[in-house]
Amino acid sequence: MPIGEFGGAPPLAAEGSPVLTTPMYWMYEMAQASLNPARAITDATRLLFQNPLNPWTRTEVGKSVAAACELFERTTRRYGKPEWGLNDTEVNGIRVPVEVRSVWEKPFCKLLYFDRKFARPLRSPQPRVLIVAPMSGHYATLLRGTVEAFLPAHEVYITDWADARMVPLSEGRFDLDDYIDYVIEMLHVLGGNTHVMAVCQPSVPVVAAVSIMEARRDPFVPTSMTLMGGPIDTRRNPTGVNKLAQERGMDWFRNTVITKVPFPHPGMMRDVYPGFLQLNGFISMNLDRHMDAHKRLFANLVKGDGDLVDKHRDFYDEYLAVMDLSAEYYLQTVDTVFVKHSLPKGEMTHRGTRVDPSKVKRVALMTVEGENDDISGLGQTEATHTLCSAIPDHRRVHYVQKGVGHYGVFNGSRFKSEIVPRIHDFMVSAANPSSMQALAAE
Repeated sequence: MPIGEFGGAPPLAAEGSPVLTTPMYWMYEMAQASLNPARAITDATRLLFQNPLNPWTRTEVGKSVAAACELFERTTRRYGKPEWGLNDTEVNGIRVPVEVRSVWEKPFCKLLYFDRKFARPLRSPQPRVLIVAPMSGHYATLLRGTVEAFLPAHEVYITDWADARMVPLSEGRFDLDDYIDYVIEMLHVLGGNTHVMAVCQPSVPVVAAVSIMEARRDPFVPTSMTLMGGPIDTRRNPTGVNKLAQERGMDWFRNTVITKVPFPHPGMMRDVYPGFLQLNGFISMNLDRHMDAHKRLFANLVKGDGDLVDKHRDFYDEYLAVMDLSAEYYLQTVDTVFVKHSLPKGEMTHRGTRVDPSKVKRVALMTVEGENDDISGLGQTEATHTLCSAIPDHRRVHYVQKGVGHYGVFNGSRFKSEIVPRIHDFMVSAANPSSMQALAAE
């Protein structure tokens, strides 16, 4: 979840020399292809030892063979984009079907709307919220729990970022300036009276987008802005993620993690930070934990504990599904947020114009942090309040959730029971200045 330099993408490693930048991705693709015969044999073996007509199926040996085959299949599979699976929700005690549809689209993003199909209109409108999902390796479905928690009392939209390897090179580059433009354009499409919520990485571009809109006196500026576990000022309580960028420097990132998309993907020859490298980074941070989880999966498969097996499958089907990031966007993100700290220093620009958060006056601000967050340290998101100095005190809120890490800021039981109600009250109050003043006085 890195960020970059506004005002022009850094030059890419060996730009114009695909021979030097492509082999890493080609080798990955060849490795995947070479595993296909083994995967086919393993799958056939698993089916054989799960067949009720096979006398070995109910034996310890048969169950162990089937479990080993599933483990091999899952650890060598290339996981595709998960489904949302949010078919209905409960509003005011009534189950309501939900249809997920795109209401705006550009090459690198779709704006999805979770349309609740009411039998009769609500008596009063509910807050409309645009959730800006991280563009940091995982798909927007990582926020399935976030969306699910907001659906009962909110009209929900979310950014669905595209896998860069699926975007043809003819569609052009995508950098941080484009990201900010996308956010502004989506707020225009929603037509005002919208609350924007950034989860982690998007916090910086969302603050930039709102600052630009305020400087232009844009009538479609959001009613409120909620930032959750975002790296606004990574100089505060720097984490391992923050320190890595400082230690390695931009040249290391350009020369080590950037490659070109190979044939036959639609984005062939596009410069990307590939998903398989990101996944390697995610897993290596907690390798022992992931190894233990797969050992438990094997034991539970042999034991026949369906509930625990299903929980493991659900989590890793999402966790192991990753997408490629545009190299320009990724490098700018790292450079701007973790290396140069451009936003808190007042040096961030968008298409040549300085981003000035002190221009934000009409937008209420809420920041949320996790007490044990090891990705965005305590105080990094709270720094937004210092930058947005023109927002009146009664229209700003900061909340630290006790006992949760980074993931718990936007998902899990404490998120649903303690964070969501606070954000809902904040959004309702933000739309009503007198209520906001009363909330601040409490």
